[in-house]
Amino acid sequence: MKKVLEARGVVKVFEEGSQKVEVLRGVSMEVSAGEVVALEGPSGSGKTTLLSILGCILTPTRGEVTVAGETIDPSRPSQLRDVRRRSIGFVFQQYNLFPALTALENVEYALNVKGRTGRGAHDEAESALVRVGLADRMHFLPRDLSGGQKQRVAIARALAGSPEVLLADEPTANLDSVVGASVLELFRDLAKRESKGLLIVTHDPKVRDIADRVVGIRDGRLAA
Repeated sequence: MKKVLEARGVVKVFEEGSQKVEVLRGVSMEVSAGEVVALEGPSGSGKTTLLSILGCILTPTRGEVTVAGETIDPSRPSQLRDVRRRSIGFVFQQYNLFPALTALENVEYALNVKGRTGRGAHDEAESALVRVGLADRMHFLPRDLSGGQKQRVAIARALAGSPEVLLADEPTANLDSVVGASVLELFRDLAKRESKGLLIVTHDPKVRDIADRVVGIRDGRLAA
């Protein structure tokens, strides 16, 4: 199966004054198209740092990252930006929706950032919201949506532009168990139906129920 996300020997060192803190210690992993992978670990284990590097937000101190077949060059910030826009969809714990924009406008704005404008962007935003079950909530502001509906808008926004990779950081943390389970099922269905590689960083044990594979991380190393 096609690999859409790869890390090889990734090391990340942060400098804090005269101290150097090695957060990731030679991490290698991959995610294939249509695969759902859960990344689990305690606070401070390095999982959020790893997600940020795989999402081209941070760069590794050493090692190599490939997204959608493109090897990342840490010395080229423009490449990092372009890969984020073109190949990666992000879903965050806090939704990160613009409160003054409707659900449709939030998704359409994400497409505008990626360079898609006009009627085409409008129609694609509508399609993304239909795919996550919000056809009847397109013109609602975030304040008028439930937590589960807000997260579905966030997923629709992540789908905008048809990225090959979806990265989710604690996507069910602010949802009750029933709504959280429905959001996870939606995630899995979209990943399978649309051949997206999906990596979920989580503390939620329910993610194990929808994951094809669970990867543990402890002290900056993948657990055996």
